[in-house]
Amino acid sequence: MTDAATTELAMLVWTVALCGILWVPYILARMMVWGLVDTVGYPDNPPPLPGWAQRAQRTHLNLVENLAVFAPLVLIVHVTGTANEVTAFAASLFFWARIAHAVIFIARIPWLRTLAFLAGFAALVILFVELVRAGIA
Repeated sequence: MTDAATTELAMLVWTVALCGILWVPYILARMMVWGLVDTVGYPDNPPPLPGWAQRAQRTHLNLVENLAVFAPLVLIVHVTGTANEVTAFAASLFFWARIAHAVIFIARIPWLRTLAFLAGFAALVILFVELVRAGIA
C-alpha cells in the first residue's frame, strides 16, 4: 500500500469517525430541552430545540449525504491502485473541509460555511477527475 493510499484510507476512517460523533450534540440538546423520557420517546408537541442544535443535526445529515460519495471514491481509488499525491490531497482536503463545515455551520457563520462545503465538494471532484484520468471511469 502506498503512502497516498494510506492517507486516503486514514482520511476515510477519520471522516467516518466524525460522522459517528456529529449526532451527539443534537441528542444532548434534546436531553437538555426535552428531558430523557421525551428524548427516547415520541413526544406529541416537543419544545423547539435551540438553533445550534438544529444546525448540528443538519451538519450531521449533510455529512452523511457527502460520505455516500466520498467513501466509494476513496475505495475505488484504493482498489484500482490509482492513489497518488493528488488523491491523497483531495482526501485530506475533504476531511478538513468537513471539520470546518461542522464547526462553522453550528456556529452559524454563513459565508464561511458555504466555502467549507465547496472545499469538500472540490475534493470529491478532484477524486473523480483522477479516476477518469486513470481510465477507471
